[in-house]
Amino acid sequence: MKLGIVGLPNVGKSTLFNSLTKAGAESANYPFCTIDPNVGVVMVPDERLKLLADLYNSAKVTPAVIEFVDIAGLVKGASKGEGLGNQFLANIREVDAIVHVVRCFEDTNVIHVDGSVDPIRDIETINLELIFSDIEIMERRIAKASKGARNDKTLAKELDFLQRVKAHLEDGKMAVSFTAEDDEETEWISSYNLLTYKPVIFAANVAEDDLADDGASNRYVQSVRELAEKENSEVFVICAQIEQEIAELDDDEKKMFLEDLGLKESGLEKLIKASYSLLGLISYLTAGETETRAWTIENGTKAPQAAGKIHSDFERGFIRAEVVNYQNLLDCKTYAAAKEKGLVGLEGKDYVVKDGDVVLFRFNV
Repeated sequence: MKLGIVGLPNVGKSTLFNSLTKAGAESANYPFCTIDPNVGVVMVPDERLKLLADLYNSAKVTPAVIEFVDIAGLVKGASKGEGLGNQFLANIREVDAIVHVVRCFEDTNVIHVDGSVDPIRDIETINLELIFSDIEIMERRIAKASKGARNDKTLAKELDFLQRVKAHLEDGKMAVSFTAEDDEETEWISSYNLLTYKPVIFAANVAEDDLADDGASNRYVQSVRELAEKENSEVFVICAQIEQEIAELDDDEKKMFLEDLGLKESGLEKLIKASYSLLGLISYLTAGETETRAWTIENGTKAPQAAGKIHSDFERGFIRAEVVNYQNLLDCKTYAAAKEKGLVGLEGKDYVVKDGDVVLFRFNV
């Protein structure tokens, strides 16, 4: 999974990026991998992995990972070359979802680029830059399609579609609110990698005092939640400053620190839950002496396609899947005991893999 982080300057975006990538890398000794200066790969915290690894005495534990792409603080006119933002917009065209960091705290020491705190205005500013960037993409596609549209009916139909999407964007609307007329149009718009067609998770960055009640008493957070509900987006409340402090702690210290603040989970865990929920993702597990590992799939994936995540041969030569719920396996203490109690299912090609399934695939190529 790949998430792009956007936001205005001084909203806590880079603090959040730095703390998330550091926290995610260190909490399971997963090597922090910097692909380039603004990309970080972090592991998905999953306590099930450690428990299974202990049960199997696994030599290796491999969590699912998320790649974060941090975009330099966008300003008005970024898409036209203002500030540094425009050169990075291309980097988030490939992401699965956008994490939009919004300032929901007052602090006279931290200057706001527009002089006051107003999360809805800030969201509109960023959205406009993303819309302008998408219009440029549409213009390029229209110019290309125009050349061959006279002699190609499909291309002519797509050209008309491109022009309709461009007009929609020029009205100041996000591509995600455009209504496609048929499956072909849905396929086209999905393939354009438009920034405003991607799912959005709002990170409401609050002061420490607003964390305990999850921003319930913060009017800025409420306005972001109301907007997100209309747009079918997710919201999570975070304090980037606190995340930075958490990132410096080991697991036990982190747990105590969160408890002192009256919190059950860190911002990273909140973000992962929100992104999995928004994108409809789950994790199934494989376990053995060699390795215990988490695999991320879309909810509703059938066994052969889930097996294909491990290797294409697994999907091609799929015979069956031996499936046990991870909690049942832990309760029984051994795979053999779970099998004896009838808790291991032998599943065929139509089995839909569930979150927390521990799966052993049988295949023959």
